[in-house]
Order: sequence, then structure tokens, then C-alpha cells
Amino acid sequence: MIVNVGSLGRFHTFDLARQMHRLGKLGTMYTAYPKWKVDSFPPERVRAFPWWMMATSAASRFDVPGLNRWLNWRTIDSFDRWVESRLQPCDVYHCMSACGLRTHRVARQRYGALTVCDRGSSHIVYQDRILQEEHERWALPYKHIDERVISQEQREYVECDIITVPSTFVYKSFISQGISEKKLRRISYGVELELFRPIKKQDEVFRVICVAEVSVRKGLLYMLQALEPLRREIEVWIIGTVTTAIKPLLSRYEDRVRFFGPVPRSDLYEYYSQGSVFVLPSVEEGLALVQAQAMACGLPVIATANTGAEDLFTDGIEGFIVPIRSPEAIREKVLHLYENAELRREMGKAALRRVQSIRGWDSYGDSISETYTDAVRYRDVVAGTQVAHS
Repeated sequence: MIVNVGSLGRFHTFDLARQMHRLGKLGTMYTAYPKWKVDSFPPERVRAFPWWMMATSAASRFDVPGLNRWLNWRTIDSFDRWVESRLQPCDVYHCMSACGLRTHRVARQRYGALTVCDRGSSHIVYQDRILQEEHERWALPYKHIDERVISQEQREYVECDIITVPSTFVYKSFISQGISEKKLRRISYGVELELFRPIKKQDEVFRVICVAEVSVRKGLLYMLQALEPLRREIEVWIIGTVTTAIKPLLSRYEDRVRFFGPVPRSDLYEYYSQGSVFVLPSVEEGLALVQAQAMACGLPVIATANTGAEDLFTDGIEGFIVPIRSPEAIREKVLHLYENAELRREMGKAALRRVQSIRGWDSYGDSISETYTDAVRYRDVVAGTQVAHS
């Protein structure tokens, strides 16, 4: 079996390509990243088309109305056309959602390949709707996802053979939008634990840690509302870039929260290890692996159901799963752990045991490879049945 992989950026697709190379199945990795940024498998397996992506990245530093949107679409559309014209023979073409419609068609028509649409977040219509609702709740302007991107991605959902998703939450979002269960495959990402380990906490302060972009999507305002009444008892550390749109809403919390900005991934374990509990209040995610990172550092996790939490830990054992948009639920669970030190320690130990039992990217690679084999077999059986009845 030969698997070709297409992706605008790194995401988890570089890990997918590494796994296919490990299993002797990688054909070609097509990427919009510069070739020198693609590592861990032979460069002769990589074809790069970075020009539009580089322009998009450069323009993202400036807020020029309409320019970023136009460049983003040009990047998506040009990448798909570029891969379409260069696609090598394969048995499977696996591509990140929105940037593979034409190439899927060529892969199927020219090579009889299985086509896989890889969606890392919730169904694009569901995602656009919930983010619009969230911005309206905070009276913030919202820029809808480009209609061209939505249209193209929805056509991919229909035309591809299977859609891979990383979590139960994402799976349910597709079902809610009318996608058949027969087309969906839930495969959780691997977890790299080499960089994450617990070290001794340097003080006795009860500290809430959150590692996330500070944005409306990540739900940080609900967490800050939740912890406001507890500010004398606890500390709050937030690690991640603060987006422009949300800055005005943070002013009332600035003297009570430590905002660290982005931190190198290799240093994150030092911050996690100074926490007492990790909180992730996101409104919409695919599968947030910062939860697994925190667990690997011995922290219990409080997260919403929309983070993929239920695919990483069990509610009430390694942490708590709470509804979205509920400061009350977050406050209740944080206070419960604050008042019950022994429970907090036991949950932290359970979190460490749970994440250590999770296999890394090799498990993901094996699962996705089995998925390809099963999907091809099923497709061939259906095709044979249809021929027999014709």
C-alpha cells in the first residue's frame, strides 16, 4: 500500500507521514511548508509549494481588510491545483480538509485510490456557527469562515471515501450535520511524552495553569469569571499568545492573572509542574493535547466537553469534564480540588498513570494504517456487490 499525504501546514500530518514511512507505506508528502522545515523522513519523499503560504504568513502580521482572507483562499486553492497536477501513483490519498477536493478526484479517477479527508476540528459549519455565537455573546465582531472554504470543505465531506476525526466531540458535530456514521473514523492523535514530566513544585501555592491561545474560541473569559471570587486563595497562570480582539475584555483581570505569553514547548513542563490543576475551558477544539501534556506533569484536568477531553481521561478519575460556557461549573470543580488536597493528589497520580498508558504516535500510525486497509476492503466488497447486482 502506498499512501500520499497532503497538508498546508504541520498540524499532525507530519507525524502521519513519519508513521507511514515507519511502516514502509509513504509515497509522497505534499506540503505548503518550505522543504527544509520537513524533517524525520527522507527529503526525496517531500514536495513543497511554499510560496502562497509564505505570503499568507507575512501578511498575517498586518490587519489589512480582505487581504488575509484573499491570500488564505489563494493558498488553499493553489495548493490543491498544484498537488492535482503532480500527484504520484498511490493507493491512498490522505489530505487535510479544505485543500484536497480536486486532488481527491484525480486520486480516485486516475489511480483508484482511497480518498481520506482529515478534519482536525469540528464540522466546519458547526464550527462557524458556534464561533459566531460566542463572539455575539461577548459583543465582539466576527469574521465568518470564508464561504469558498466552507463550500469546498463540504464537497470534500460528500465526495471523499472516509473522514477521519480526532475525538468524540468532533465525531458528534459531524453526526449533527447529517454526515453518515459509515463515513466517519475516530482516531485520536498520538501523544509525545518525552518532553513532559513532573518536577518538584517549588511552593505551596494553589495554582491554576492554562496553556492556550487567549481567544474567544478558547473560552478563557469563562475561566477568569469563574476564578474571580477565588482570587485571594489561588494564583492563575496563562501561557499563550493574547489575541487582539480579546484584549479589551482582559483589562479587569490583568492585576490578578499572570500572562506569560508563548513559551517554548521544551520549557512547558516547568510551568505545568508549578500548577495544582490544569483548566481548559474551550468552546470548540478538535483534540487539545495540552491536556495530555498537563497530565504527564501530574496535574488533574478540568476541561469542557468540547476539547476532546473524554477521549483522554475519565470524568471524576483524572479530572472533571464540564459544560461549555459555565463559570459556575469551573468554579465548583476548582474549589473542590482546592478544599480536598488528598483528592487533588490522587487525581494527579491517576492522570499521570493514564497518560503513561497511552501509546504515542506509533499507536496512531498503526490505527490509521488499519483504517486504510479496512476501508479499502469494505469499498471493494461494496463495489463487487454492486457489479454482481447490475
